[in-house]
Amino acid sequence: MSRAAQGSGSIRKKTVTRSGKQYTFWEGRVTIGRDPGTGKQIQKSFSGKTQKEVLQKMQTAAVQVMDETYIEPSKLTVREWLDIWYAEYLGDVKPLTKVAYHSRIENHIAPALGATKLKALSAPQIQRFYNDLSDKYSLAPKSVKLTHGVLHRALQQAVTIGYIPYNPADACKLPRVQRKEINPLDDDQITDFLDAIRGHKYEVLYTVALFTGMREGEILGLCWDRVDFKNGIITVDKQLQQEQKRGGQYIFASLKNDKTRVIQPAPFVMQLLKRYKLQQYKQRCESGQFWKETGLVFTDELGEHLCIATVYNNFKRIAAGLGLPEMRFHDLRHSYAVASIRAGDDIKTVQSNLGHATAAFTLDVYGHVTNQMRQASAERMEGYIKEVLNL
Repeated sequence: MSRAAQGSGSIRKKTVTRSGKQYTFWEGRVTIGRDPGTGKQIQKSFSGKTQKEVLQKMQTAAVQVMDETYIEPSKLTVREWLDIWYAEYLGDVKPLTKVAYHSRIENHIAPALGATKLKALSAPQIQRFYNDLSDKYSLAPKSVKLTHGVLHRALQQAVTIGYIPYNPADACKLPRVQRKEINPLDDDQITDFLDAIRGHKYEVLYTVALFTGMREGEILGLCWDRVDFKNGIITVDKQLQQEQKRGGQYIFASLKNDKTRVIQPAPFVMQLLKRYKLQQYKQRCESGQFWKETGLVFTDELGEHLCIATVYNNFKRIAAGLGLPEMRFHDLRHSYAVASIRAGDDIKTVQSNLGHATAAFTLDVYGHVTNQMRQASAERMEGYIKEVLNL
């Protein structure tokens, strides 16, 4: 009789009766090795609601057996599983997201939970870990939530494969993430800001940010071939980002929600960019052979991309000089959104220009502005009624 090859398996449909009730499921067995003493096959069983589910679990185990990377699930530690998950199951995630996952694993998850057996990991243990991140290490609620996202995703993959029966992170409670209060500039502050940046080397960059609502990375990653002067539109399809580590590389990354958007700025903005392009052309001629053609709108003196930290630090110095030390670059985006709503743009248009996933999210962030507008409308109507009725 021929013996099953290591990594091969069989699958069948089974029906069992428990407490007088019949249950039907699929069960498969895969050979994961042989006992060195007896030579007998060592098999692993997998079960699931569908044949496809069981087959997927078996195939995963079989591939690992052939690659000699298979480890019996009961012997895997959390650290070992995280290494496998990170190397094999991340899929097509953004490069910077992958770096962020690695950082969460190395700095938080592995030191606290890595030595625990995967099958022994419990919800109370994970909950204590989250609580310690908040209480002992003073991590912000958002940071705890992001760490949970990495751990939960890794454990869910272990459930899918059949290494653990359920995800213990499901039962954990996370600290509440409070949305930061937005601080848009009012009309006087906008005037003061524009006066303060006049003649600054990043004047055009900051002005475009204020009057388009583009994110910092989107502006720094904007290329001239995405600026259509003929039709007066800008296509936003990527952003410039830097890896979050010392000496991290600069890369072009996809947008926050992976959706390209087209915006039509005020003619003032397009004219500003047109004059800036001419200025850049003169700079390129002066630099001669030292100029590096990157196609970027905003560059340094030799055509290279700008340093994100330098752009931000210059902005913070200007804000501090205006008596606004807490002001963030992102507040320029908020200022644009609030000005758009007050100018009469509908929420759907504002959502599209900002690149939000839904209009509901835009309303959630800027709802207080529309509330103020409704109140002002009611007051105007009150004045009108009193005028008509001679009250």
